[in-house]
Amino acid sequence: MTNGSDAVTSADIDWDAAATAFDDAPDHGLRDPRVRRAWAGRLRAWLPPRAGDVLDLGCGTGSLSLLAAEQGHRVTGVDLSPAMVALAREKLAGRDAVFLLGDAAAPPVGERRFDAVLARHVLWTLPDPARVLRHWRGLLRPGGRLVLVEGVWGTVAPVGIPARRLTGLLAPLAARVDVEHLSGDPLLWGGEVTDERYAVVARTG
Repeated sequence: MTNGSDAVTSADIDWDAAATAFDDAPDHGLRDPRVRRAWAGRLRAWLPPRAGDVLDLGCGTGSLSLLAAEQGHRVTGVDLSPAMVALAREKLAGRDAVFLLGDAAAPPVGERRFDAVLARHVLWTLPDPARVLRHWRGLLRPGGRLVLVEGVWGTVAPVGIPARRLTGLLAPLAARVDVEHLSGDPLLWGGEVTDERYAVVARTG
């Protein structure tokens, strides 16, 4: 994801080709300890307080999956890119985590249910967010939560999903929807950003 004015859509990117350099972005690889601590703190607040099963959709190279695993959660990651999945498996080798090749909109998890569904910068790329959210809601156990990090990027041809639209889609699916604005925290992104970035935590009970 870019900080600049001319964002591209997810369909424009060859994610297998991008996998090698994907972690070079501060908020992707979380290699800077300060950025890593910032994401770990946010994730600890967003995910359930007790160790549980977390489904990380569009998991990329598994950086957020690793943070969740380090906090005691059992992680299932799903990504459409074989190269991303391979890197995630390598990154979490020896952890209580499994990574599957598949579509985030319809993850190949069968009848499994989860305590949290986590997706960062994924929903905006999908053609029917309302349908996808209903499906994700169905993957939760009673009392589970959706943790969605999204935004709107670019000025000439902005892409993304505004917080107001996302909370509206979630309103009929959740007992409580909280929005946390993230643009003002440069530690999350490795520098100042001017676009709209936020997290939504939708609790089902």
